[in-house]
Amino acid sequence: MRDFNLRKQEMLSAHEALLSRQNKEIEVSNGVFKRYQNPVVTAAHTPLAWRYDFHPEHNPYLMERIGINAAFNAGAIKLHGKYLLVVRVEGVDRKSFFAIAESPNGIDHFKFWDSPVVLPETSDPDVNVYDMRLVAHEDGWIYGLFCTERKDPAAPAHDQTMAIAQCGIVRTKDLKTWERLADLQTNSPQQRNVVLHPEFVDGQYAFYTRPQDGFIESGTGGGIGYGRCESMEQAVITEETLVDNKRYHTVYEAKNGLGPEPLKTMHGWLHLAHGVRYTAAGLRYVLYLFMTDLDNLTQVTYKPAGYFLSPVGEERIGDVSNVVFCNGWIQDDDGKVYIYYASSDTRMHVATSTLEQLIDYVMHTPADGFKSASSVQHIINNLTKNKELI
Repeated sequence: MRDFNLRKQEMLSAHEALLSRQNKEIEVSNGVFKRYQNPVVTAAHTPLAWRYDFHPEHNPYLMERIGINAAFNAGAIKLHGKYLLVVRVEGVDRKSFFAIAESPNGIDHFKFWDSPVVLPETSDPDVNVYDMRLVAHEDGWIYGLFCTERKDPAAPAHDQTMAIAQCGIVRTKDLKTWERLADLQTNSPQQRNVVLHPEFVDGQYAFYTRPQDGFIESGTGGGIGYGRCESMEQAVITEETLVDNKRYHTVYEAKNGLGPEPLKTMHGWLHLAHGVRYTAAGLRYVLYLFMTDLDNLTQVTYKPAGYFLSPVGEERIGDVSNVVFCNGWIQDDDGKVYIYYASSDTRMHVATSTLEQLIDYVMHTPADGFKSASSVQHIINNLTKNKELI
């Protein structure tokens, strides 16, 4: 019993030290955003009471009974002065679920709420759920759009990998009680990375979609689409317009998808997306920014070349290496922007910037010329501007 109590106290102390650890800025910056030394949420941040049975008679060796593999791909919202992440938590059984982590400052001291999200099911139960985008819509609801995955009924008996991904929808007022709505219906056989626009458009709900032919391969799909519908209770999009397509020899050549909801600025809607390209080591995921017209949401007005944020250092190592992914950011009233991104399907980080900096980056960074000669010309133009200045 003494060893049990000693180990229990050591575990509780170590966990509390992790949750209370201060997160410091990394001094070197590219002038666009700041990174921080530590991840903000990891598997180790999950409550010990989820993972361990603390009854000595039931668990005399104080073994972990329910293992957590990763905590990543979190939606984000600020509510009642608190920074909240709806984290994708993945158990060692490979099943993902949602849980809320809360911070007083958005940078550190993230602590999970006592219980995971109890997500209502439809008549066709989800096998796996993940990557929720949170949107506080002008209709007064907070909507959560997430990927719901089920086994493909057309899969042959020998194939246990074929799946169908669609967009599940829930809504809430407090992130505690959730109402499940019908899954989004589109003409695409697969849908991932669906984002709800925060405002009505001509009295309708507007969505950014990512039509895809297969569960993994994008096929003829893979670009960021746009569509509208009359109702959230029975959301049906009959027509999708392509906003931002994949393109050969870019950071979004294989597929791309929108991250969090766009931010409204006086110059247009600011979007954060992920792009995927092929490498000799496999797929590489990075983040990029672009802007669309305030009134015509399908018209891209600014789009810098290349990536905005890529995995560096230890961020490149994890369950699915060389990946960064974002489906949540928060803009404060003072213009500060908290960008919550996951690295390598394993952990959550934060980068901070300001709306002013992000707008400057998007509007004044050269666009992609789609050939090497254009890239060289951009450098020549910059050298000309800098002549005699440095």
